[in-house]
Amino acid sequence: MLVIRPYRRERAVQYAERWATMRNPIFYDFTEVGGNCTNFVSQALYAGSCVMNYTPVFGWYYVTPNERTASWTGVDYLYRFLTGNRGLGPFGEEVAEDRLEPGDVVQIGRDGEGFFHSMLSVGRDEDETPLVAAQSLDVYGKRLDDYDYDFVRFIHILGVRAMGEGGDGCFENVYEGISIQPTDDPT
Repeated sequence: MLVIRPYRRERAVQYAERWATMRNPIFYDFTEVGGNCTNFVSQALYAGSCVMNYTPVFGWYYVTPNERTASWTGVDYLYRFLTGNRGLGPFGEEVAEDRLEPGDVVQIGRDGEGFFHSMLSVGRDEDETPLVAAQSLDVYGKRLDDYDYDFVRFIHILGVRAMGEGGDGCFENVYEGISIQPTDDPT
């Protein structure tokens, strides 16, 4: 039976702080093949949720560069997964900027291009401007208004659906770059 667990947003931010300007060796770096921004955000979301959704095509998971869903690495696909997910894994809703919290997702776009970049919210500055972490152009704590974009959306993570309580033991392995598998996973 699916239960809803809290999203550990502090872990997502901690992961982002460590890996925003480096590449975690357990994940492929897509920088040279379209960009690594959504891959990085998915890694941080996983660090804060420790649950993947292995539903073919419409889920959200990463095993290898060739065994992953489009939602793990694609801007619009991640948005659709998070806002439409009714199964395992993190889920959220699009919100106004004032509801943005650390660990949430920020996506920006341009007229004629659509949404093209995913970032992780990591806090706010003294003016309450959102601060973000991102890869492809690696940053941690960059002001959102320093980016060039025509429109933006904010995805607030509401929680994580999992099979039972517990099972959030992936953080240490992922954070340390050891393994994608949780410490309590028998595989």
